[in-house]
Amino acid sequence: MSSNEPQWGKKGNDGPPDLDELWRKFNQKLNSLLGGKGNGSGGGGTGKGTPEFNTVGGAGFIIVLLLLVWIASGFYIVNAGERGVVLRFGKFLETTQSGPRWHLPYPIESREIVNVEQVRTVEVGYRSTVKNKVPKESLMLTDDENIIDIQFAVQYILKNPEEYLFFNRSPDDAVLQAAETAVREIVGKNKMDFVLYEGRAEVAAKAAKLVQDILDRYKTGISISKVTMQNAQPPEQVQASFDDAVKAGQDRERLKSEGQAYANDVIPRARGAASRLAQESEGYKQRVIANAEGEASRFKQVLFEYNKAPGVTRDRIYLDTVEQMLSNTSKVLVDQKSGGSNLLYLPLDKLIQSTGTPAVQESAAAKPAVSEPATTPVNDNTWRSRDAFRSRDREQRP
Repeated sequence: MSSNEPQWGKKGNDGPPDLDELWRKFNQKLNSLLGGKGNGSGGGGTGKGTPEFNTVGGAGFIIVLLLLVWIASGFYIVNAGERGVVLRFGKFLETTQSGPRWHLPYPIESREIVNVEQVRTVEVGYRSTVKNKVPKESLMLTDDENIIDIQFAVQYILKNPEEYLFFNRSPDDAVLQAAETAVREIVGKNKMDFVLYEGRAEVAAKAAKLVQDILDRYKTGISISKVTMQNAQPPEQVQASFDDAVKAGQDRERLKSEGQAYANDVIPRARGAASRLAQESEGYKQRVIANAEGEASRFKQVLFEYNKAPGVTRDRIYLDTVEQMLSNTSKVLVDQKSGGSNLLYLPLDKLIQSTGTPAVQESAAAKPAVSEPATTPVNDNTWRSRDAFRSRDREQRP
């Protein structure tokens, strides 16, 4: 059975529907909507007529459809973390927040979507890895006229989409150039050891601030998040010599530390000894002064007593002095006038014992170490005559 036969597609027939019939019905409905009309059909088979469209109605429908498509082209969606920049005839109009938005379709208005929360990175002195160096950017001169090879990365976000899009032709390149300029300025004001070792964090912080100042002056609409020092070292051509210099510097610091430790051990001892000697000298000074003041006070007291009774005081002083002198001597004084008998007893054994070698040694030890001129020995008769003369002289005094 042919698919064009009228019985095809009737109830009770399990075959497919008549496609030509469906197409004819669709054309009739479309003509009725567009205001057109079609030729009547005389029957089945080849008697179907071709529909005729209304030209004015079809053109209007197409215009309306195109107008709807044009208006719908103005809808757009701004995702979270993005901003929409609307332009009217190429001039900035407004900045839209996240969400569904609409603007007048092109060519009246257009839009630019900018991601303001994306962290962007610019690499200075290298590309991708620190091994892939860019010597033109990485080699810098320090304040002490040394060359260092430094690589760093600058991370930034957008804070003003309008400035980022319209105030600079290539803001990302401006970030790279500003970062290189800032780091060169900071490195040129510091010593090589400071940049390579203890001052790396400070250099990065100063560079971030200086780069931000430069970009704000250029109105790039960029906010610097962080400057990270990836690598800082001397050039490869002088790396071995630099390592030797670093080792020598470390040896110097070690020797200085050892010397400082020795000084910290010796100096306190010397200061303690000096303090002890100073205190001893001060004690000796005070003792001598006190003795002198005591002697002076005793002399004043003696003088006071002497003024009251000169004779008695003079005799008392004389007797005390003689007693003190003769208390350690072996001489015997004899008063010839007081004795009425010619028999004189002298304890020779005691005298010999007292005038022996031990007595001489003790007297020699008691003498000061000052050398004295040698004196000739004097016999006992001479001493006795002198003692007798002194006794007679003392008796003749008033």
